Amino acid sequence: MIQRFFATALAILVVLLGGCSATSGLQAYVDSYDGYEFLYPRGWVQVQVEDPVDVVFHDIIETTENVSVVVNTVSSTKSLEELGSPEEVGDRLLRNIIAPSESGRSSALISASSQKADDKTYYILEYAVTLPGNGDNAQQRHNLSSIAISRGKVYTLSVSAPEERWPKVEDQFKTIVSSFTVY
Repeated sequence: MIQRFFATALAILVVLLGGCSATSGLQAYVDSYDGYEFLYPRGWVQVQVEDPVDVVFHDIIETTENVSVVVNTVSSTKSLEELGSPEEVGDRLLRNIIAPSESGRSSALISASSQKADDKTYYILEYAVTLPGNGDNAQQRHNLSSIAISRGKVYTLSVSAPEERWPKVEDQFKTIVSSFTVY
């Protein structure tokens, strides 16, 4: 009798946990024309953007939480490694794009790593950004990015949230960055 109870309880637990996964609550975005795809949270909405940003989605309630993809042409580079190490590329991204000196923003690279998937190299960057403001009015943000090169283009996916929201969204944002695929 007790064995049957535990077997039933285990079966119920397996069924309940079977619906839980790292991708729960996420849906796919596929851009077959530009050659990339990624997961983003259900309920986020797409917003109109201008070049070089290709697509942006943001949360309906927490509108400052967003995911974007930027696609740029790369002149003579054939691989991501030719641009430099993950740290070098991360530093250049922060200095030239995220927080150039005239922007009033400041940034710090928290981590930089490299991973391979389907014969492509992806640099995964984590960084903190401080937006312009006085004292306590300066907004702190936490960002993750995945960078890859394919077919003569540099693809950069970035997800961002206010620092105070980071603990709540960290795992989901890491799943989004890991889902980014170029072809």
